[in-house]
Amino acid sequence: MAQKAGRRYVRAFVSGFFVAVPVTVTVLDRLAYVARVDGASMQPSLNPEGASAPDVVLLNHFLQNILSPKNPKQKIIKRVIALEGDFIKTLGYKNRYLRVPDGHLWIEGDHHGHSFDSNTFGPVSLGLIHGKASHIIWPPNRWQKIKPSVPPDRRPMLNWGESTEDEDDDEEK
Repeated sequence: MAQKAGRRYVRAFVSGFFVAVPVTVTVLDRLAYVARVDGASMQPSLNPEGASAPDVVLLNHFLQNILSPKNPKQKIIKRVIALEGDFIKTLGYKNRYLRVPDGHLWIEGDHHGHSFDSNTFGPVSLGLIHGKASHIIWPPNRWQKIKPSVPPDRRPMLNWGESTEDEDDDEEK
């Protein structure tokens, strides 16, 4: 009797395993995956304690994450500052003022002195967008949804037909 029960458990485990693995792989490939955030370019938003306690984030494929324009095998996490058609004041790019070309974004790290971003390589093609960091899931004391925001001093100078967060807030009052 114990032998039959053992076989049933093994059979249930094996069949569950062969269902769980493809489902997990599909979810990680198509929907979302987990990534560790290395470096200081997004401090203080991510990795506030530095390399000793790196954040781990959930990257949603339906949203945005960026492949590095210099090394497409490397994924980088940056804040989207401006969309195509927006006018932006750059922080050290070859042109002081720039209109983001069609099919491109302007991205920046929060820690400007330690960020390899659009101020270094210019506007980023939308084709390099891979997913969006939506939640911090490690360490546990930092569990939270990542709220999309652009610092007031980094907002586009002019964006065509789009409302700013401040305008949206005024309309709700």
